Amino acid sequence: MLSPDQIRQYTNIRRGAALIDRHHRGRIFVRGGDRKSFLQALLTNDVLALGPGAGCYAAMLTPLGRMVTDMRVFELGDATLLEVPRAVKDAFIALLEQVIFSEDVQVGDLTDPLGCVSVQGPMAAAVIEHALGDRLRNGPAALLDELSNWPAYHNQRIGLDDEMGVLARVDEFGMPGFLILAPPNRLPALAAAIAAAGAIVPDAEVVETLRIESGTPAFLVDMTDDTIPLEAGIEAQAISSTKGCYPGQEVIVRIRDRGQGRIVRRLVGLAIDGDAEPSRGDTLQANGKDVGHVTSAAYSPALGRPIALGYVHRDHIAPGSRLTVAHAGATLSATVTALPFVAHG
Repeated sequence: MLSPDQIRQYTNIRRGAALIDRHHRGRIFVRGGDRKSFLQALLTNDVLALGPGAGCYAAMLTPLGRMVTDMRVFELGDATLLEVPRAVKDAFIALLEQVIFSEDVQVGDLTDPLGCVSVQGPMAAAVIEHALGDRLRNGPAALLDELSNWPAYHNQRIGLDDEMGVLARVDEFGMPGFLILAPPNRLPALAAAIAAAGAIVPDAEVVETLRIESGTPAFLVDMTDDTIPLEAGIEAQAISSTKGCYPGQEVIVRIRDRGQGRIVRRLVGLAIDGDAEPSRGDTLQANGKDVGHVTSAAYSPALGRPIALGYVHRDHIAPGSRLTVAHAGATLSATVTALPFVAHG
């Protein structure tokens, strides 16, 4: 459960803005004239359709339809930037390099040269406009007035004196938000300006609570290399139904079109009775039989109760289904709940 100070942080974020360090993310650039067709053949979303300044959420799958990683894709015009979990970054770069043959494609690691912070909350656009207005030199003069209207994953280079950064629209918790990518030596001054403009710096537990309330699965937490995207419920955001072939497409099409989307398990929300929070890995049961497990849990200030994400067998995924959680030698009661738990918009 969050402390009183963390509750204040949570409340301030829901009304204002938070500044969050994203050091746990990796950043990869892909250059060359064939980069978009190269990525189009590998990723689940339609990269070829992205013009300069556009972006999308995507995944890379194995031929069996299991996830290699999820990612954010930003088309910069002269390069494509991929943002992935840092823990899989090196393996993903190696995988990309292994499948370059005669294509004009170069892959590089920008994780250290390009740091990243996130500004999230209803006032995120206003905070960025106040803090960085004189730095947004590229693009139309009306850029500042349009920040709140940017579509998801829209991105724009920003001037940082003699260096460059990138500002991108990324709503991480169902609230308006942005990523700021910049050389690490520039981040302290940027962070100070953003904090001075009103953004708070929350504890990690508060950030995790917001993520779980929004029902957003995290790779290596709620999704692993054994996860099919449809199980995690990310297909609407990550998978194009009209693009050409990519690894794992046959599995996705077979489930979605021939199997009417029926999968053995699905990630669901769980509202927990009482005050005890489940733990990752706790077993979920129905009628005394194991039917799934918990992947993430937190105490929701908005709902005044513990909540969790977990995988549940398809026979028990309907909202309102009652389950039990085997937790620390005790039994907790849970109700399957539609996601998101809390609409922060």
